Amino acid sequence: MSDGPRTISRRGLLAGGAAMALAGCVTEGPQATPGPDLRHQPGILTAPPTTAVFAAFDIRVPGREALAGVLRQISVQVAAAPSEILVSVGASLFDDRYGLAARRPAALTTMPSFPNDVLDSAWCHGDLLVQVCAPDATTAQSSLSSIERTTGAALVPRWRMPAFRPENTMSATGRPTTRNLFGFEEGISNPDVHDAATMAQLVWVAQDDSEPHWTAGGSYQVIRLVRFATQLWDREPLSTQESVFGRRRSDGAPLGRGTETEDFTYADDPTGQLVALDAHIRRANPRTPETAGSRILRRGYSYRTGTDAGLVFVCFQRDLGKGFETVQGRLTGEALDKYILSFGGGYFFALPGVAPGQYLGADLLAA
Repeated sequence: MSDGPRTISRRGLLAGGAAMALAGCVTEGPQATPGPDLRHQPGILTAPPTTAVFAAFDIRVPGREALAGVLRQISVQVAAAPSEILVSVGASLFDDRYGLAARRPAALTTMPSFPNDVLDSAWCHGDLLVQVCAPDATTAQSSLSSIERTTGAALVPRWRMPAFRPENTMSATGRPTTRNLFGFEEGISNPDVHDAATMAQLVWVAQDDSEPHWTAGGSYQVIRLVRFATQLWDREPLSTQESVFGRRRSDGAPLGRGTETEDFTYADDPTGQLVALDAHIRRANPRTPETAGSRILRRGYSYRTGTDAGLVFVCFQRDLGKGFETVQGRLTGEALDKYILSFGGGYFFALPGVAPGQYLGADLLAA
């Protein structure tokens, strides 16, 4: 199992990590959260707590009945835990071990390597992903340890990443935000999690989708482990840094705009005089009617292990191709590429929620 990222370099740029640009004061921000909805697991729409652990496992039990036993054990721990726990499954669970191939979510595959990725197999994929979020690292780790003790040898650790959210706050519009370790705000332009119609359109798999029936209420989850070249970044002038992201570092406002939450389009900036054409925010969300359907719900964290640091990018979407993969395609060649290196993560499917007394994945395993 991997406990800390290996050093992976691209022309020496990102080898070994670096001292952090910002130490980041870890504080708990306001936690405005939609009410509980048993159709969905927590850990998607809920406001992200300050700390998290992302842990991927391979499952080593013989047969579907034993697999059901493992999911029951996990569900008991999830219900009892003081942490917020999200359980997702990977494409490898749908191989020939448990007879589930016909029940695989339609778009769930092994995450491919995208341009500029240097993926390390020790940090990728898994049968099962457990996302544990809590107000503090001790609580998060304790909740994960309880799952591991209960399931014993059935879960073989594959990789794990502890993470945190510096300056865990809310925007003026009630969206959870944080600052990444480059010093820029994250989450400002997320879709509104309080808008049920928008969440139904962008996040939740529906009964009438071309998906196995059990997937309704679940969501495609993407994890990307992204190393930051902080030494290189720290040498850049503020003007360059702001041009790369397309936002002011001080308050998160898009360049040339008044506030971080200003609603705008790029129609008045067709040549990139305000926000460069290769700026991160412009590539990620061009703000056109044609690209509105590719918006994703991001729920990212930062990581730091020794001198290595970066981003645990997390996003959820109803349609993996229309969501993350479309956005990732637009990001190829963005100005930020020079300063980041994706080395791990995977595609997963967040299981639908369950009513009290049921267990996660019961509909998936039903005869």
